[in-house]
Amino acid sequence: MKAAGFFWALLGVLALLLLWQAAALAFASPLILPGPLLVGGEFLSLVKTRRFIEALAYSFCRVMLGIATAAPLGILAGVAAGLDRRAALFLKPLFTVISATPVMSVILIVFLILGQGRTPVFVAFLMIFPVMAANTVAGIKSLDSSYRELVLVFKITGPDALRYLYLPGIAPFALAGLRNSLSLCWKVVVAAEVLVQPLRSLGAGMQLAKAHLETPELFAWTAATVLAAAFSQLLLSLGVCCASRVKRRPVLK
Repeated sequence: MKAAGFFWALLGVLALLLLWQAAALAFASPLILPGPLLVGGEFLSLVKTRRFIEALAYSFCRVMLGIATAAPLGILAGVAAGLDRRAALFLKPLFTVISATPVMSVILIVFLILGQGRTPVFVAFLMIFPVMAANTVAGIKSLDSSYRELVLVFKITGPDALRYLYLPGIAPFALAGLRNSLSLCWKVVVAAEVLVQPLRSLGAGMQLAKAHLETPELFAWTAATVLAAAFSQLLLSLGVCCASRVKRRPVLK
């Protein structure tokens, strides 16, 4: 079954590459749309440079910092909103404003306040925070009402109810939100880097390549971002898998 899944995934990748090559041949200009072989060669040359390694490292740190701050605070806010209607009403205007404001406007406003270095991280926080909160609220709402009645009947205290009832219930929803947030975080961070151009960033590399009309290099920077996002998703999946195995392992006394 896994072999069949891998085959179809590989077939999809090959189809995309063939479609890309066909479009490049149709445009017949690497300045407009370079082919995959040209971009691949540029990518191999780029990854050997110190500039690329530093840009990748700094962008990766910005993404991780955005996730590390937004995820726990979003879960806490979601728990509060899911358990208390007053908290939900209090947070609703904030979530509405964030959802309705264009990302580029958020980047420009934050840039005026925080400057180049902090803007990508804070913008990522603003975009991810409501996603994690909304997923957590959905997880709490999905709990069976009989479980909540047990909490009231047996007078289970808040910490115990949170640990044994709510956290297991919201864990799948929070994990799904984390996976979606990780992809979103890469997009938002790199978009902010393109706009505000902090030193040592993937976005600044894209902007510089675009300014110099180095289209193959621009595609190479983009490919590097896609691969970095996929690698971070793989790390997250491996971490979840290892954590689930440790949790299921029996304790020897």
